[in-house]
Amino acid sequence: MAALFRVSRNLLQMCNKHADIAMASSRAMASKTAVGFIGLGNMGSPMAKNLLKHGYPIVAADTSPECGKELQDLGAQIVDCPAEVADKTDRIITMLPSSPNVVDAYTGPHGILKKVKKGTLLIDSSTIDPSVSKEMAAAAEKMGAVFMDAPVSGGVGAASLAKLTFMVGGPEEEFTAVKELLGCMGANVLYCGPVGTGQAAKICNNMLLAIGMIGTAETMNLGIRLGLDPKLLAQILNMSSGRCWSSDAYNPVPGVMEGVPSANNYQGGYSTTLMTKDLGLAQDTAMDTKTPIPLGSLAHEMYRVMCTRGYASKDFSSVFQFLREKEGQ
Repeated sequence: MAALFRVSRNLLQMCNKHADIAMASSRAMASKTAVGFIGLGNMGSPMAKNLLKHGYPIVAADTSPECGKELQDLGAQIVDCPAEVADKTDRIITMLPSSPNVVDAYTGPHGILKKVKKGTLLIDSSTIDPSVSKEMAAAAEKMGAVFMDAPVSGGVGAASLAKLTFMVGGPEEEFTAVKELLGCMGANVLYCGPVGTGQAAKICNNMLLAIGMIGTAETMNLGIRLGLDPKLLAQILNMSSGRCWSSDAYNPVPGVMEGVPSANNYQGGYSTTLMTKDLGLAQDTAMDTKTPIPLGSLAHEMYRVMCTRGYASKDFSSVFQFLREKEGQ
């Protein structure tokens, strides 16, 4: 009798366990309703693909029809404009090049806010002026929607591998819902504070990145001129106190690393134009807060010059090539 009781109890525990798993699975599937995605460029496209991989149906739009073709082949629905995305979804991620692009995508004649539903969660992963994020949040609030800024760090490689870092600003009570989506595209999702603080963190990060990339390029170029093998020099730097992300994960010297823009004539990655834009944002916010940024200002000037010398569409690590070019002047 005792043995029969133990068997019955074990069967009941197994049934309860399977019921719990089924219920958890049901909850997970219920949360995977369609997600809108606007902006399918070098960063946006791999981010949207990772959402697809996690089972989220995607409704997407981009100003360039060609950008959506690959995603469409993977099962995404491509529509004509942000307003159509808003009409079909209640969670939307935007990944756009600059503040004017974001303003147009949200408040333009065919923008998200023309068709947004009450309660829609709007997540902007573009890198823009924090004041613009605050403006978009206020405009969204009037329509009954919630806007969060969530810019990213990590580059195209991290976007493809779902290893981005997201810096999130907005109402803290919405962070759990935001983290559910962003966790499919990144390894780190950090809450920074009210709307605009995510952008503030990203601007600071990219200013340091630009300064570090210029420093790495100058160092590598000097070492090569002194007769050092660039691979050996990179190895030494990455074992020493000079180590930084630009030297060990994104080296700007052709032939030192594979799978980075410098190995592909500086194609792909994060363009010099976009880095110049980010440094301009740093410059503006530094002026507003009366903060001295001498190296940030010099980096901004260098990248601005590069944009006029044919480097605008190349990855920002092409600063190494720019320095080599200056040697011959």
